Amino acid sequence: MGRSELRLPPTRSSQLRPVILACFIGTTIEWYDFFLYGTAAALVFNKLFFPTLDPLAGTLSAYATFAVGFVARPLGGIVFGHYGDRIGRKTMLIWSLVVMGAATALIGLLPGYARIGIWAPILLVLLRFVQGFGVGGEWGGAVLLAVEHSRGERRGLHGSWPQIGVPAGLLLSTGLVALLSSRLPEPAFLAWGWRVPFLLSLVLVGVGLFIRLRVAESPLFLEVRETRRESRAPLLDVFRLHPREVLVGTGMRFAQNVLFYLYTVFVLSYGEKSLHYSRGTMLGAVIMASVVGLGSIPLWSHLSDRLGRRPLYLAGALFSLALAFPFFWMIERGPGWVMPAIVLGMIGHDMMYGPMAAYFSELFGTRVRYSGASLIYQLTSVFSGGLAPFIATLLLARHGSTAVAGYVAACCMVTLVATWFAPETHRVELGGVSSS
Repeated sequence: MGRSELRLPPTRSSQLRPVILACFIGTTIEWYDFFLYGTAAALVFNKLFFPTLDPLAGTLSAYATFAVGFVARPLGGIVFGHYGDRIGRKTMLIWSLVVMGAATALIGLLPGYARIGIWAPILLVLLRFVQGFGVGGEWGGAVLLAVEHSRGERRGLHGSWPQIGVPAGLLLSTGLVALLSSRLPEPAFLAWGWRVPFLLSLVLVGVGLFIRLRVAESPLFLEVRETRRESRAPLLDVFRLHPREVLVGTGMRFAQNVLFYLYTVFVLSYGEKSLHYSRGTMLGAVIMASVVGLGSIPLWSHLSDRLGRRPLYLAGALFSLALAFPFFWMIERGPGWVMPAIVLGMIGHDMMYGPMAAYFSELFGTRVRYSGASLIYQLTSVFSGGLAPFIATLLLARHGSTAVAGYVAACCMVTLVATWFAPETHRVELGGVSSS
């Protein structure tokens, strides 16, 4: 991990602030696009793109297209990570924003099954794949740009700003869908209302590009490039130099990703279709959890700078394990219990997700950091978050909510074991040339 790394002076506050702002706003836009699809998959796509299937099969098919984006994410992480370690973090962040924004806007223009038949779901899957490819390169670049500009005792807090983009993007996408859904009649919402948030992506991407084009490249990467020490094959070097970090990081990511997509995507369909709660009740609870996350994520990240990354991560996994069965018991008691259940569930998630940016960055040296951090973040998403709504829907249909709670508990155990074997990294210096 490059313990004998150079101690470089921290970036001045005047330089750090625009970098953090660019990472936060750009990541918010990227996740707005990605989560918007999840909300639409839970509420709309089964009716528009899979109308010939029964409700359960239609929902499963919509969630299957949702999972396609996660299949593409590791590929995006590999490609963007390779060039991010070779030519720079900033360039790749600009391209990831363009790719994601274009795919999202095209989904908003896509005709439904009634107009173009089988081509509607085929094109939907293709565009979802492009979305996943774009977001696959986003996280690593945004996190690294913030963390590598920081390099101080507040690295966890600074690295959390791209993470805050997740609840901000979820809040923006879910809030806009909730607004349109509540103000428009159901036929109008299904006909054109759901498309408005997708088309709005073009405006948001323009704002993001304006901001990102003005920020400075990572000083650590610039040092590596100026001395011509870039890795020729970053991904191969990750497996050669950091196999333990890849294995541990993959396990650490598992529960966090499952929790997020169960508590923000699966519950929408579960509450509306199985428990017969109103759409507003479910969307309102997710919106409130997102608002809480705006404060919760930086809080846990700041504490990880003081107490260490590992204790906070373990606490989040333990809390989530303890809440797995009570979560579904609370939701099933009535609509009034939905909001506290989802907010509590997401607090456990935030305890892990907040410190994760700095934690995963600190596991790798500068020459392979983009590839390494992106690999463990995106590869795990295929088997955890991407399949979580699909698996949960099947378990619910066949065995009830207790089986879904057991699934959550098992994922938390995986993360607990992995984190137990993870190193503590919050005092490790991030270096330039001398780091592997």
